[in-house]
This record gives sequence, structure tokens and C-alpha cells, in this order.
Amino acid sequence: MDFGLVLQTDPPASRVIELMKRAEDNGFTYGWTFDSAVLWQEPFVIYSQILSQTSKLTVGPMVTNPGTRTWEVTASTFATLNDMFGNRTVCGIGRGDSAMRVAGRTPNTLARISDAMKVIRALGSGQEADLGGGTVVRFPWIKDDAQLPVWMAAYGPKALKMTGEEADGFILQLADLYLTEYMVKAVKDAAAAAGRNPDDVKICVAAPAYVTADDSPEALAHAREQCRWFGGMVGNHVADLVSKYGEHSSQVPEELTEYIKARQGYDYSHHGRSGNPDTQFVPDEIVDRFCVIGTPEQHVEKLNALRALGVDQFAIYDMHDAQEAVIDAYGTTVIPAVNG
Repeated sequence: MDFGLVLQTDPPASRVIELMKRAEDNGFTYGWTFDSAVLWQEPFVIYSQILSQTSKLTVGPMVTNPGTRTWEVTASTFATLNDMFGNRTVCGIGRGDSAMRVAGRTPNTLARISDAMKVIRALGSGQEADLGGGTVVRFPWIKDDAQLPVWMAAYGPKALKMTGEEADGFILQLADLYLTEYMVKAVKDAAAAAGRNPDDVKICVAAPAYVTADDSPEALAHAREQCRWFGGMVGNHVADLVSKYGEHSSQVPEELTEYIKARQGYDYSHHGRSGNPDTQFVPDEIVDRFCVIGTPEQHVEKLNALRALGVDQFAIYDMHDAQEAVIDAYGTTVIPAVNG
């Protein structure tokens, strides 16, 4: 199993870079960041520094979107980084929840994501792409061995289907075992139905991880408070699904939608941060299901269960009061135990 680290690009950028270097030293192979231009600093500038100061880490956004940058600019940025540092980037893409809403726009449609994925992947891999209206372009400077995988974040039935049909990887932002099994199956089935090899679609589960010294009620309570924000972040996407499909729909499992009934709005100024006051509605059960908390042994147990469901990578949202400690605990104990 691969392991990734997910960070917000809060200033100073030097801290983001140092944590990514620490992650690589501890056996992590992917470095991801949020991409929301108003809320955080520009990630692609920081990627250049991460890549220059690491040797093997693959970096990319979790996730960018097709609305805040033109597609040829996105593709050119990735291709430039790959030209400078080898093929060490991945394009995670989604609807643009925070990036679009904070800028006063609505998240992108699936049709727009589909078109963008085709253009970004083609241009980033050295192929021609139609930018619309018959304008076909290709980067004249790109190398023959260029490649750019595009991984899609999804929850809803149509997005899961499209991921299986078109994306190189699936990003699932929660670590619940039931929902992981349900959604991985939907993606793999869609890939098979489209004539693809389902194993060609990489599966990345992304969620907060918090390692405790023991499983005492006090330790677990603190870990839950540090990770409760995640249920609120996921709740934004879930609220969109409920709005589209209704509270009780056969197309969306209630194991995903039931918990947001007490949700009362969301302030993006606290997005993805521990102590977020808009996420107190998230019950302990959801924190335990969606995140990975507890002793190192409990982390190993859950990660082995995720791997058995077809998960290729676990990416840690490391936004809490123990960033270095979790990276180090994974490097010394968890990753060696999971990967033998």
C-alpha cells in the first residue's frame, strides 16, 4: 500500500515543504495539498519546492477543479513540473467545493469535469487536445515520455460511474469500511462495463489519522475532537447529494447521508481545520468510521481491512495538533507493519 500526506498550503510554505520532506523520510510516497486559491497559498508554486527537495515523492492537488484555471494552463503547469523533476505529479480533480463557492461560483458539473480530464490528461501526456470550437493544440516542448495520470474525487452514483469509466484513479475522502467497499465496487464495475481493466483504476482513500498512546477514553476523545472537522467537510458533499437525490434514495447509501440531519450551515474560513465550530453536529460514531484513530495497532488493523477492499493508497489528512507525531508513528510502526 502507498501512503500519502495531505496538507493545506497555509503560510509559511516552508513548513509545508518540511512536513513533506519528513513524510518522504518516513516512507510516504505521495504528497497532496488542498487547492483553493482564496483560502490558501498557490500549491503549484510550492510543489516545485517540494519536488526539488525530495527525490521520489509524487505530488498533486486533492483536489483541483476545472473552473478556477483554464485547462491548458493546468496541463502546462503539471507538464512543466514533470519536465523539471521527472514524471512525479498526479492531477487530482473534483467539482471544486471550497474553491468555487468561496469565489461566489457553483461547483462544476460532471460534464465539465469529464471534458477537462480528457484535455488535461492528453496535453500533459504530450498528445493533442481540442480546447473547444475546433482549436486543437499540443505543447511543442513536451518530452516523448511525458505522462499525467488524472484521479477523480467522487461520492455520488453518477460521479462514481464516471470515475470508473474515465479516470486513472479514484479518490474517496473517507475511511469507512462499508462505504469504501460500496464505492470501490461501483467504480470497478463501471470500469469493467466500459471495457477497461478495473485494476487499472487506482484507489486512494483519504482521511485524517490520529495516533494515540493507548485506547483510553481520554485519548480517544482528544483524537476525535482533533478530527471532527472532517465529518463537516465531507458533509458539504453529502448535502449536495441529499439535495439532488433526496434524504432516502436507493442511489445513495444512508450510511453516508444520515448523519448530516443536524447540519446547520458551513463557514469556509474554518474549512479543513480542527476545532471547526460548524462541525459539532458530527457524532463520535462518524469520526470513528470516517477517520483512522487509536493506537498504532488499531491503525494497522483498519488499513489492512481497507487494503483487502482494494485500496492502493491511504492518504492522511494531517490537520491537527500532532502533525509530526503522526508522520513519525506511521514511519516507524504503521507503514512497516502494513507493508511487511
